[in-house]
Amino acid sequence: MRSGDLLAFRYECKSRVILCQLDAESVQWQLGRLSGDTVKVISIGEVLWDVIGGKEHLGGAPFNFAAHLLRLEHDVFFVSAVGADDRGKRILHRMEKMGLSTRFVREDPEHGTGIVSVTLSGGGQPHFVLHRPAAYDFPQLTDEDYDFLLSQSLDWIYFGTLLQMSSIAWELTKEILATVPTARRFYDVNLRANSYTPELLRELMQLATVMKLNDVEVEEISKMLGTPFSSLEQFCRQYAADFNLEAVCVTRGSKGCALLHGDEYVESPGYQIKVADTVGAGDAFAAGLLHGIGNEWPAEKIADFANRVGALVASRAGAIPAWTLDEVAAFDSQSYRLERA
Repeated sequence: MRSGDLLAFRYECKSRVILCQLDAESVQWQLGRLSGDTVKVISIGEVLWDVIGGKEHLGGAPFNFAAHLLRLEHDVFFVSAVGADDRGKRILHRMEKMGLSTRFVREDPEHGTGIVSVTLSGGGQPHFVLHRPAAYDFPQLTDEDYDFLLSQSLDWIYFGTLLQMSSIAWELTKEILATVPTARRFYDVNLRANSYTPELLRELMQLATVMKLNDVEVEEISKMLGTPFSSLEQFCRQYAADFNLEAVCVTRGSKGCALLHGDEYVESPGYQIKVADTVGAGDAFAAGLLHGIGNEWPAEKIADFANRVGALVASRAGAIPAWTLDEVAAFDSQSYRLERA
């Protein structure tokens, strides 16, 4: 190597070191910005095994949400049920390893642990076939459970649509909501075939504080409820007004999301990633959304943070892959790209 080439090489190396140092400082600054206060959340809903290509992966939207919220260092109380079978025992074991309490997950001796057959399209989009009734359709809480939960000063209650098609689960959800009237309510729509009615959707929206859905569900709900719209902003504002919602968020896949928070509306672009699969990405997004809203961030910051979390999870296989807040903070930084070049 000639002396001029050696000088240039040393200069390039020094520049890369400086750049990585600057990026490391940027990541730490971002990490400080993205951390927040701990909130206490009940998540009620299904826990099951996603069967993808003959392999079983732990899942269920409310469970995935609880797992991702736990990664954001919030206190989560998950309410569901599993069968008294091997699949149920494996779920309880995984929850214990994750640090997610199993106290409110009932073992049902009469129904098997839930499973859902999942096929993925060429773009990684999932298609679900549910097998019901399943144990998660029959959750229960004791008087002692209610006393404990009431002692926790709960901030949020999360629920979806699918579980509420079970009359037993629907009554329990309404009882929890009535028992903790001061908690904010996060409704994650998550429509599944043959698992919703227009009447149920209206009731759930009326109970919610925040509603999250995807752009396909926007079209479906608009048709079902007879509410035509000309833009996502109009849809968000109309539903926020009609159902007295604090926030309405519409996910748009690779395009990011639209968020109305209070009177502030933003459309936040997504992150370009190599998709592993999208199972669980929307649930991770929901956890990021609650994290931001719970910390009273401005709409732009909330939407960007939720996009980051969802994209990071979509870049990895499985509904609840390992990830950290450091990775979310570094997601679009130069150091993140250099480390993976």
